Amino acid sequence: MRKFILTGALAAGALVTLGAAGPAPKQDRCFWTQSVNGFTAPDDKTVYVKVGVKETWRLDLFGTCPDVRWNTDIALLSRPGSSICSALDATIITNGPTGPQRCQVSKITKLTPEEAAALPAKSRP
Repeated sequence: MRKFILTGALAAGALVTLGAAGPAPKQDRCFWTQSVNGFTAPDDKTVYVKVGVKETWRLDLFGTCPDVRWNTDIALLSRPGSSICSALDATIITNGPTGPQRCQVSKITKLTPEEAAALPAKSRP
């Protein structure tokens, strides 16, 4: 399983939750960044994240995200607080050949347990 680094300084590798604690996320529409514990990227426009022990979320990206499929670590930048409730709240940062690349999220979707189980094994976070 590949891991998520929650940090603003990807190169430093420090595990830091970004932002101040805000209001509690709305159930089924939000997730806490500190609860993300794994990811997969089946292509350069899609990232699946494991949240807690039983939630899987799909993050669709605006465009291609260089090297997201090949990295073992990526960072999830949340704004304005430490929860993600809409695509505007999230940016993925991945290391590319020229340094960190910022990839804006265009859509977030919480998968049902059945949808998560139906993912190909290599796409499951």
